[in-house]
Amino acid sequence: MLRNIFIKNRHTQRDKQVIVQATALNKTVALGDKPLIILQDINLQVNAGESVAIVGASGSGKSTLLGLLAGLDVPTSGQVFLDTEAIFLLDEDQRAALRSRLLGFMFQSFQLLPALTAMENVMLPIELSGLKSAKQLAQVLLERVGLGARLDHYPRQLSGGEQQRVAIARAFVTQPKLLFADEPTGNLDAETGKQIVELMFELNQEKGTTLILVTHDEALSNRCDRKIKMVAGRIID
Repeated sequence: MLRNIFIKNRHTQRDKQVIVQATALNKTVALGDKPLIILQDINLQVNAGESVAIVGASGSGKSTLLGLLAGLDVPTSGQVFLDTEAIFLLDEDQRAALRSRLLGFMFQSFQLLPALTAMENVMLPIELSGLKSAKQLAQVLLERVGLGARLDHYPRQLSGGEQQRVAIARAFVTQPKLLFADEPTGNLDAETGKQIVELMFELNQEKGTTLILVTHDEALSNRCDRKIKMVAGRIID
């Protein structure tokens, strides 16, 4: 019993570690003679193991914020820390290396490479990260998401739900600490979207991955530990 209490406390302490932090984050772009403010004074923290949904109307800055948190875009001012690393003190090559080590991605449009099979799409991030046994790891995860019979199929030969399952397998295959997802159910019908949500949270529980999701899907946002609501480029608590 004492051992169980110790393990529970250890997990609680781990979960309270901040893995993502944005400080005074701003993004402004030129629009004619006037600046267009996209994000303003963004401050947030996400703990390890947490699931967070970023919600808000179209144009509120959700996807821009996700891109900045992942280091895919550069802010006008402010800083983002990923696993304590100040990412905008790094050059682009260093940020890319950090993403390869820490992050997995899922997108609304799946972003699968059409010339590669399902297996090859999932193998790619493993090979890029220099890990061994890429084929074996990819096959195990594709079987886990129910695509064991579709390993050699190309994206054009797969349904939308199957393509998103490949994208989930690719996102989780390197066992990232963080998963960023931008409208992962946006191009799916309601039933397929529900299945993808269930699968994503099952893998999250198995791997302990921190989830940060941009979504309009109410069922998906309700599954998360908390929601961050954005209005006109600001976080509204």
